Amino acid sequence: MSSIQAIRGTRDILPSESPLWAKIEEIARQTLASYAYREIRTPIFEQTELFARGIGEATDAVGKEMYSFEDRGGRSIALRPEITAGLVRAFIQNKLFAQGGVQRLWHLGPAFRYERPQAGRQRQFHQLDVEILGSRDARADVEIIAIATQILTCLGLQSLSLDLNSVGSGEDRQTYREALVAYFTPYKEDLDADSQTRLTLNPLRILDSKDKRTQEIVIDAPSLLDYLSDDSQRHFDAVQQHLTNVGISFNINPRLVRGLDYYTHTAFEIQSTDLGAQATVCGGGRYDGLVAQLGGPDTSAIGFGMGIERLIILLEQINRYSTVPELDIYLISRGEKAELQSAQLANRLRQNGYSVEVDLSGSAFGKQFKRADRSGALIGLILGDAEAAANKVQVKWLASGEQSEMTQDDLIAQADDIKSKIAQARH
Repeated sequence: MSSIQAIRGTRDILPSESPLWAKIEEIARQTLASYAYREIRTPIFEQTELFARGIGEATDAVGKEMYSFEDRGGRSIALRPEITAGLVRAFIQNKLFAQGGVQRLWHLGPAFRYERPQAGRQRQFHQLDVEILGSRDARADVEIIAIATQILTCLGLQSLSLDLNSVGSGEDRQTYREALVAYFTPYKEDLDADSQTRLTLNPLRILDSKDKRTQEIVIDAPSLLDYLSDDSQRHFDAVQQHLTNVGISFNINPRLVRGLDYYTHTAFEIQSTDLGAQATVCGGGRYDGLVAQLGGPDTSAIGFGMGIERLIILLEQINRYSTVPELDIYLISRGEKAELQSAQLANRLRQNGYSVEVDLSGSAFGKQFKRADRSGALIGLILGDAEAAANKVQVKWLASGEQSEMTQDDLIAQADDIKSKIAQARH
């Protein structure tokens, strides 16, 4: 009988990889705390209508890629294809707006899209989502971009660039939409199949086409920046000025429209040249109409999503972090009395701040020593029946081979000194 395999487009995060995931989350949490953001967690499935109304039925995320099904109660349910719509639903349902002022929220978790799996893009993927709700101030736009930049920089990424655009207000985009339809219609038969469909449903998405012939046609298409209202242009100018003031460089990319219908005004992407065709590691923008569209009060908002799988690929390429866990002590024991005492000693050590792995194999000392060397621990503790009877232990620094004997009580009493040596050895 063949073994059961993981579903295509999903993957296991193995113990050798999880320290890198933990490091990303640690840096994200530290950065977000410094900006006074609070964590929110929402369900991974919602009513299908939420995403159809919020994201747009003509988007690829809803029209082509969303996992939607009928549950046993006859309700249409969907696995979330992105985080923002569910977060806004929670903001409305739980009346977070009633607290007044600005809500600064973040969310980390999986999302789901049925698309062709490739490096950094899975059908179950993980996203860090960061949002400000309740401010139309250009400083909110810059704060969001600054957070994303700081997280990536703190992770050690260097080859980053920020693409910036304004997609204007709903009225601006309607005027621009008409201009695009007028421009692309004579070329309809030359467009790729997806772009032909988008011509009537969502013509702005034609600008994102990866088809070579369509890209050639797009070169001379009208620019959205020529269709901004005075108010939209003032906001875009203010965002650029604030970015310059805080020392964040950017490129104006008039073809950047993002893939979801709810975006207004600022749209941005942060890219890395190390990922080749999959260059975008973070993207986001303003969505001033989404809260009202989903039944809440008129609320301006802006946020970003950061793909964790793409970050993992990038960090592995630059070999920024070790995936070996930081283990202080590997405890080796052999013999009935020693094995009985080993669990007690390990617990005492953990209570004093050590990380400890106990060898449970019961195999010969030689094999246990080999496992100790592979464990990444700095200290090996050897406990045989003779040591157990005398309440002693052999202490071996695994890198240098230096070894000494001490009582177990002295080992505990000298915890501060030993931990200081461990810290020095690591750095």
